[in-house]
Amino acid sequence: MSDTTDEDKLAAEWAAMEQGGGGAAAGGGADGGHQARVLNQDEIDSLLGFDADSDRAAETSGIQAIVNSSLVSYEKLPMLEVVFDRLVRTMSTSLRNFTSDNVEVSLDNITSIRFGDYLNSIPLPAMLTVFKAEEWDNLGLLVVDSAMIYSVVDVLLGGRRGTAAMRIEGRPYTTIERNLVERMVTVVLNDLSAAFDPLSPVTFRFDRLETNPRFASIARPANAAILARLRIDMEDRGGRLELLLPYATLEPVRELLLQMFMGEKFGRDSIWEGHLASELWHTDIDLTAVLDEFVMPLNDVINWKVGSRIVLNSTPRSSIEMRCGKIPLFRGNMGRKGNGIAIRIDKKVRRMASSGGGD
Repeated sequence: MSDTTDEDKLAAEWAAMEQGGGGAAAGGGADGGHQARVLNQDEIDSLLGFDADSDRAAETSGIQAIVNSSLVSYEKLPMLEVVFDRLVRTMSTSLRNFTSDNVEVSLDNITSIRFGDYLNSIPLPAMLTVFKAEEWDNLGLLVVDSAMIYSVVDVLLGGRRGTAAMRIEGRPYTTIERNLVERMVTVVLNDLSAAFDPLSPVTFRFDRLETNPRFASIARPANAAILARLRIDMEDRGGRLELLLPYATLEPVRELLLQMFMGEKFGRDSIWEGHLASELWHTDIDLTAVLDEFVMPLNDVINWKVGSRIVLNSTPRSSIEMRCGKIPLFRGNMGRKGNGIAIRIDKKVRRMASSGGGD
């Protein structure tokens, strides 16, 4: 019943469109009785995935979702969150010693972003620090916003507590401001190195300080990167630090960052390895003493009968080879012990020198 109703509605809509087209044709229209349907702006935004009413980026759809689908989520690198938590604890202590003030550091979020999109989203003015990971032979980016810059300058130059830092916009940063920010960045980079130490020793070295994002391009715009936003509060002053690490920089330690916990081993079980090794020592094997080997025609072998004699090219003093399967292990001389035949081992056969069975 519902299908019939839907078909009736669809037929009515087509009839209305045809009537509108016929009126347009009567008025001199050239569309032959068919009127093209034009999308409005809301439908275009929904198709492209730029819906202004949706604040959650995870719910984007359309072309925007297809474009962003190639980004790798940081949640696939579980140890990164452990590293950044360690960084927050270390920075709180280091910045307190650096500023002689009560400093609280918090981690806002960790996200994945394209490098070009991040450069375009940096609120200016800001200072962009380019640093190098020595052992990984790649670069990273540390962005200090203007509020944090003025707060650091104010607290290091003896500003009063309880008063917000004075901001003078529209002028370039002075040499004093750049030097003070560079000192703070050096402290942060040392803490970042300490945070990665339990995972992989690395030294982050200050490279240069830029104020123009175009001069801080350390990766291609389409390359994915990890972005960690840190909030620093110093009573009534404070600001933000944003740490950006391209995936290319983290590639040398990617296997370590995939761990669910510190020291996890992939594809190996040390307990099972130890148990297997201990059991191997108690394994029984079959040893074969080979007196001689020679080649005979198959016709002669077929003609063997009970009582046929086989002459070996060996003497009582000949060297006897002892094998485990086809692998030669030892050589020795044959003798007698009581009523049994014994072999005294003279030397061990080297695997590289063995032929694996003669003919």
